[in-house]
Parts: sequence; structure tokens; C-alpha cells
Amino acid sequence: MIGIISAMHDELAELLCVLKNKETVVLGNREYYTGTLQTKKVVLVFSKWGKVAAAITTTQLISRFSPSEIIFTGVAGAMDSQLNIGDLVYGTSLVQHDMDASPLFPKLEIPLLGITYINTNSNKSLFESVTLFQQNYLKHININEANEFGIQSPKIVSGIIASGDEFVSDANSFNNIKNSIPNLQCVEMEGAAVAQVCYEYKIPFSIIRIISDKADHSAPVDFPIFTKKVASKYAKGILENYCS
Repeated sequence: MIGIISAMHDELAELLCVLKNKETVVLGNREYYTGTLQTKKVVLVFSKWGKVAAAITTTQLISRFSPSEIIFTGVAGAMDSQLNIGDLVYGTSLVQHDMDASPLFPKLEIPLLGITYINTNSNKSLFESVTLFQQNYLKHININEANEFGIQSPKIVSGIIASGDEFVSDANSFNNIKNSIPNLQCVEMEGAAVAQVCYEYKIPFSIIRIISDKADHSAPVDFPIFTKKVASKYAKGILENYCS
């Protein structure tokens, strides 16, 4: 069984519509939806926002459903100036940009684990599914939706994703994070927490983020509308490819 997590309902709404044999299990004020996506058994869940919520969700998911792997998908703010709205970031490692237990431990290092960056699973099949989606994205979102958000030929970038309990919305926060983490691609609020739980439970973990905005808000969009019209359809297209 494949575990699929997003922070918000709208990010997986399209997938829920095509989930077959759907059943719901309520645990810890969260609804876990089991069923079949294409040919694979899956469990979908909305973690809610932030690292604590994401860690709770992931731990329950592993304990109850014993997934063979976990995939996180959702939106993120760009930290690399080359990224545009609608681009895809395939995470290769995760870091908590607000982790600071200095002077007891180096800044950004996870106390007692002795690591700063947690690498994701090297999943060639998932990356190929992302690539297939990218090559045919207008089969999944229509041209009017693409134009509404200025999406033109979205690209895929592999790299570092940072997480923290902060919605990065100003230049000072943007610059502080960017200066402390070289080669950072995007920032969000859950991925590194999920990665840490998977690391400690030895569960393969992958993450795909869709760029919804510049993290410094230099290119603002209607966030809820983007999530519903674009991000949810990205997730559906990519994961249907992967589960076929």
C-alpha cells in the first residue's frame, strides 16, 4: 500500500474523486481514505498545516496501514529565482530551516540524530511519472487555467526543500532562509517532518512540490484558487501515472 499525504484537502481533492473502493478510517481527528488508484492500493490523508500536524499524521499512517512507501505532494513557495508558478520540485533532501538547538548542536542539525538533511527515496519510476505529466500537462489542466496563472511549459527541478512552522511572506524571512541553506529550491511547512518520521521508521519517502508563488511574494497569486484549479490536478495526473 502506498501512503499519499497532502497538507490541505484541495491538494488531493481530484485524487479522491477517482479513488475506487473508498473506505474511511478516522484517527486522531484525521480521515484516512483507503482504496485503489489505477492498479495500486493507496491510503490518502490530509495532514493539516505545520510540522507537528504532519508528524502526527505520518506516524498514525505508518502504525495503522504499514505503507510500503509514502509520497507527499502539495504546493510550495519558490526560493530559487529560476522557478516559476506551476513548476515542479522533486525533492532530493529535506531540512528544517527553523531547527536551531545551538550551541548544544549545530544550527539546522536534528538533535540526537546527528543529521541536518534527510535524503528522499531514489524513486526512478516516480520521477518518470512526474516527467510524463510535465510533457503532457495540458491534458490535465486546460489552457485557460494555465493562462490564468501564467503557466507556460512548466519545468522539473530536483533539489533541496526546506520546511518550517512559518508561512514565508516577507523579504527578511526569505533572505534569512536562503542565506542559511545553499542551493535551496523551495520552502513549505510539512515535508521535513514527514521525512524525519519516515527516516526513523525506515519507510521510503518521496516528495513533489508544485510552485504556487515566490516565497517573497513578488509574484502573488490567489493561493486557494491555485490549489484547487492547478495543484490538485497536478497531483492527480502524476500519481495516476505512477499507480498505473
